Amino acid sequence: MSTDYIEEDITKVDEGLSKSTSDVDHSDFCSANMVNLTQKVLAEILGTFFVVFAGCGAVAVNKIYGSVTFPGICITWGLIVMVMIYSVGHISGAHFNPAVTIAFAIFRRFPYRQVPIYIVAQLLGSILASGTLRLALDSKTDHFFGTVPVGSNAQSLVLEIIISFLLMFVISGVSTDNRAIGELAGLAVGSTISLNVFVTGPVSGASMNPARSIGPAIIMNNYKGLWVYIIGPIIGTIAGAFAYNLIRFTDKPLREITKSTSFLKSMSRDIP
Repeated sequence: MSTDYIEEDITKVDEGLSKSTSDVDHSDFCSANMVNLTQKVLAEILGTFFVVFAGCGAVAVNKIYGSVTFPGICITWGLIVMVMIYSVGHISGAHFNPAVTIAFAIFRRFPYRQVPIYIVAQLLGSILASGTLRLALDSKTDHFFGTVPVGSNAQSLVLEIIISFLLMFVISGVSTDNRAIGELAGLAVGSTISLNVFVTGPVSGASMNPARSIGPAIIMNNYKGLWVYIIGPIIGTIAGAFAYNLIRFTDKPLREITKSTSFLKSMSRDIP
């Protein structure tokens, strides 16, 4: 048999294999992306559900039974956020907050095309949690577990911008900078939320999260000052992310400088 025929046959087989492999890879890639996005959306729904269920639940129980106390509410908010970050942060990024998602997208830490999907998931989780609390606790109008300005709208708006700024500043530091100790992200973010609630909770409700305020507002039909808790956190988180990116003096992660994957390990080598 002529070698020309053999070479021609081999070429046809290679072309066929390449074509079929390309088709399979493409379909598998699309399928994998869809599954991955679905997992992220479910994680955001569940995460936001439990954040609102525990945090707003503590508010509702305290109003109805008076047994949680204000410090208990502050600690509950911080703990539930910390727990959910460690539970699903590796799946969805643990935003649980439309303002955080928007800020991440603006500073190219999150794809724009997924922003609407995440926001819908977060709002859905909040509404489901609020509805569950309304049914389970039989909350009345005076047991509103959402957020309303105690003083003027302007006062609450300023406070929401400030505490959302601090929250996003911390999130940017612990979750977007490889030089930070990533294992402490949940603890840092949860502690920040607890501190913010301690300081501004009695005045503005310390929302920092449009989803946290919109869910109870819809279920309890109380929209007083709701715009404050939509605009304030968005402005604050964008400003917080901008501030951290402004002081980020290098994009080079610390592990490339110290040749270590852990900041603690690199520090320990210098200790005699």
